[in-house]
Amino acid sequence: MTVDDPSAKLTTRRGKDRTLSDRCYEKILSMIVNGDIAVGSKLPTEHALSEELEVSRPVLRQALKQLREDGVIVSRQGSGSFVQKRPEGAVLDFAPVGSIADIQRTFEFRVAIEGEAAYLAATRRSEEDLKVLRAALEELDRHVARDELGVDTDEIFHEAICAASGNQYFSAARASMKPNILIGLNLTRNLSLTKPKERMEMVQNEHYAILEAIEARDPDAARQAMRAHVDNARMRVFEGQ
Repeated sequence: MTVDDPSAKLTTRRGKDRTLSDRCYEKILSMIVNGDIAVGSKLPTEHALSEELEVSRPVLRQALKQLREDGVIVSRQGSGSFVQKRPEGAVLDFAPVGSIADIQRTFEFRVAIEGEAAYLAATRRSEEDLKVLRAALEELDRHVARDELGVDTDEIFHEAICAASGNQYFSAARASMKPNILIGLNLTRNLSLTKPKERMEMVQNEHYAILEAIEARDPDAARQAMRAHVDNARMRVFEGQ
């Protein structure tokens, strides 16, 4: 006779609910992107939305929470939720179907992991580490000048910072999410190419701020610069209108 593991059931249930909430999140996001719900408009009631999307109220609330955190909607006490911005349609064009929630959560993971990696890199980096980082940014400069994506070079820069931390577990943790990370980099850099060149130059300035802090052996500044850069990338996905 076997005994069921309650924790296993709970983990399975949480995973299922998370998938449902992500799907709900993306359906509401699509409604906003497509203009079905205009900027400034109030979202339907929770009861109406849960029936329309065929999800429970708890699942819907989790999706709405994610949309609030991403700055797409805003809640007004006693009045409900309102659309704060409409992400551009290019978000749906460049992101694989069903991936947007994963992309946003991957950015949250990167803020935590890469911020600490940058902190340690500023205390442990070698001259060889700096050489690799500078070379990556110089190559990114060339990509920006030619209006090219430069995703692979962007990835090299971030991987090199994890390596410079002197702790292989940062690299391993990041490698475990690499497919999602590359999707996010492709999305954000593609979106930047649809903007004036100043957008890509601003992103590049964020990279240089990270390098300068690491070079100066200023761990707090390195952590702050990295966290700001990755979180800015997350928010730029939904900058919109």
